[in-house]
Amino acid sequence: MKSILGALQPLGRALMLPIAVLPIAGLLLRLGQPDLHGLPFIGAAGQAIFAHLGLLFAIGVATGFARDGNGAACLAGVTCFLVTTEAGKTLLSVPPEAAAGFTGASIDLAVTAWKAKVMARLDVPIGILSGLVGGLFYNRFATIKLPEYLAFFGGRRFVPIVAGLAGLLLAMVVGFGFQTISGGIDALSFAATSAGAPGVFAFGVLNRLLLVTGLHHVLNNVAWFVVGDWHGTTGDLRRFFAGDPSAGSFMAGFFPVMMFGLPAACLAMYHAAAPDRRKAVGGMLFSLALTSALTGVTEPIEFSFMFLAPLLYVIHALLTGLSMAVMDLLGVKLGFGFSAGLLDYVLNYGKATRPLLLLPVGAVYFLLYYGLFRFFIRRFDLPTPGREPLLGTPTSAPPVAAGGRGRAFAQALGGSANLTTVSACTTRLRLVVRDQAAVDEAALKALGARGVIRPSATALQVVLGPIADLVAVEIRDALAMGDVAAATPVADETAPLVLSDRLIAALGGSGNIAGSSRHHGRLRIALRNDAAADAATLAALGPHGIARPAPGLVHLLGNETALAALVVG
Repeated sequence: MKSILGALQPLGRALMLPIAVLPIAGLLLRLGQPDLHGLPFIGAAGQAIFAHLGLLFAIGVATGFARDGNGAACLAGVTCFLVTTEAGKTLLSVPPEAAAGFTGASIDLAVTAWKAKVMARLDVPIGILSGLVGGLFYNRFATIKLPEYLAFFGGRRFVPIVAGLAGLLLAMVVGFGFQTISGGIDALSFAATSAGAPGVFAFGVLNRLLLVTGLHHVLNNVAWFVVGDWHGTTGDLRRFFAGDPSAGSFMAGFFPVMMFGLPAACLAMYHAAAPDRRKAVGGMLFSLALTSALTGVTEPIEFSFMFLAPLLYVIHALLTGLSMAVMDLLGVKLGFGFSAGLLDYVLNYGKATRPLLLLPVGAVYFLLYYGLFRFFIRRFDLPTPGREPLLGTPTSAPPVAAGGRGRAFAQALGGSANLTTVSACTTRLRLVVRDQAAVDEAALKALGARGVIRPSATALQVVLGPIADLVAVEIRDALAMGDVAAATPVADETAPLVLSDRLIAALGGSGNIAGSSRHHGRLRIALRNDAAADAATLAALGPHGIARPAPGLVHLLGNETALAALVVG
């Protein structure tokens, strides 16, 4: 299973590059429409992007799959796409009704228009396949050597040539098999759209569960760019912006979760955090909640509890599916160019159906997420941020010189000798490493990583949030400047803290100590019974101060010399 997931990782990553242009496409399209500014040339600019998504996928996927993102792979992807679509049109069987009612030269125009329209139904799948051809052929043939009299066509120049030949084969498959392919897409579209609430519920649950591996992009592309047909425009997302009143079912349910539910989960985790640690996690949780509500970027929140408290993530996935079903049953149709945040909601309000129903549904979801998260965190003592055990001095972020972030990440990832591929999607680094054991996860988290995922023996994902792509560029720049050594392993500081006998006695005996850890300038000790600790005896041991930030907690303050006298070793 891990080998399959590892093989699919590049596809999930590559699909995000062309999708990244959708926000500007949606923005331009909406600003140009009559209900906003009514500027046709701006609307046409946005429509141009939607109309050529297949070509953009061919370029983006080829870039993502090419081992070094070389432009020759992009050229090969475009070549394959153009050959497939244009040659495939000549092989299509045109039904008589396509030219019915036309005479003379208008017949040719009608046939040409029909071919362009039906081929447009397959533009995204053809674009993805063409991108795969471009990227994989580049990896295979970029260094090929031909006989000297053909040497000009060797190496990277050979890649677009062989990609064009592959395009001919794809053209025959598409042209001769169009009826079968089109029938399959129609069956898929009918099944998806007729499934109603159960169908979108399953989509929502799978979308969140597949996020763990990054393969949710594959599922999204089917729903948003393939399913359904409205005057030749396919996909829930594209149909929504084209004006299809039935489109939006596969997007509307994300709005209550991303704008209301997950911010409420952050509030619940803040309130459930240990009192002396709320300040430390509060800023992080507030930032994550605001990002989710405004832009719909949720992965940093989800990875903050996905592995610490898997039960909460299962609840979150089910609630996402439920939201999709509820919005569908209420007849709410909402769409987005980027994600289900406030910015997209406001921008696309005029194209939505029953958009105001988001407010009461969102309010219910805020209460539902907050209540369920608070209950399950308390009931099962789940280690969400601010509640995870501190067994030793936490690793602090090493000082990073200005412009040195990329080098610091490269070192934490095992150095240049360990990094095979460095790329990123919206919120995570997507890497291929030689040795997983060489990756310093503690150092990555000290640098700001929200989570680390290992889909296969060599694939590695580091969740950073929206800065992921910038960090990937900085890592590649650091590697290009010269050899980067692996980071010096951080000493194991998670061993249990051994307190001195005098301190144990002053705290009421070993049976009264629930846990202890050492931090900069203090010892943090959890007690089962506050009254059993002797404050006068504790003060006589020499700490510079004693703090009780919450019931059951004692902090002994002092410099390194004072604290060293209270522990063994």
